[in-house]
Amino acid sequence: MSTLTSRRFLQILGVAAAGLLLSACGKKEEPTPPPAAAASAPAPAPAKVYVVGTDAAYAPFESQNEKGEIVGFDVEVVQAIAKKAGIEVKFVNTPWEGIFKTLEQGDRDMVVSAVTITDERKQTMDFSDPYFDAQQLIAVKEGSKVAKFADLKKLKVGVQTGTTGMEVVEKLQGKTSASIKRFESTPLALKELEAGGVDAVVADNGVVINYVTNNPGGKFKSIADKEFVPEQYGIAFKKGNTELQAKINKGLADIKADGTYDQIYTKYFGAPPAKAAAAAPASAASK
Repeated sequence: MSTLTSRRFLQILGVAAAGLLLSACGKKEEPTPPPAAAASAPAPAPAKVYVVGTDAAYAPFESQNEKGEIVGFDVEVVQAIAKKAGIEVKFVNTPWEGIFKTLEQGDRDMVVSAVTITDERKQTMDFSDPYFDAQQLIAVKEGSKVAKFADLKKLKVGVQTGTTGMEVVEKLQGKTSASIKRFESTPLALKELEAGGVDAVVADNGVVINYVTNNPGGKFKSIADKEFVPEQYGIAFKKGNTELQAKINKGLADIKADGTYDQIYTKYFGAPPAKAAAAAPASAASK
């Protein structure tokens, strides 16, 4: 057995120490980090709410209840249409004078307020398919001798500003006639009739009949006249908004097909459209 020299011993010791050093200096394996949490899906964009302008002073089509909520035939029809169309709507009380300007400015997406479809209005706005057949009606006190529209020629007549009722009376008496009394709403005109300030009121027959029915103390009577041209209500849109127009027309067709429209009509006018028209040829009218 040979003897280990000091030099050899130191060599062996150096190799061993180098091995330990290299082992100590090796790259440490980092612990595997936990998987990153899955990125949360972006929140869906809120659904567009379509703003509907309506002059809520026109019962039974649109008015405000004791809670200040906008209610009425037009409101329920549009709500039913919106449900079928899969859209959300919000009603905003909007004065009749200037209501169409809100469409042009983009403040309202729709206007539903017993609006008569006319050729003149079609020049500045678009309409849905008709949703209500209408006609003008004359309201007078029970003792009045008025029997037809022509009898109003020289009488004081109350009308709502900017309505088709105002237009027909202006054609009869002339636009500058001092006998035409213009009011902000039909109910105000009818109150003036009750007070004796005017001899008659010409307005939408649905509104007139509703007012006469709910104010028996006023002792009114209503008169229809074949000279009044039948009218139709439509939902108004900004000119060129064909996408919304198509959605509303589809929803309107759907509620007419499944009976929803007839249910709403009966709630407010006592019978489905055909029967109501037969019972009262002028049971509804338009602005």
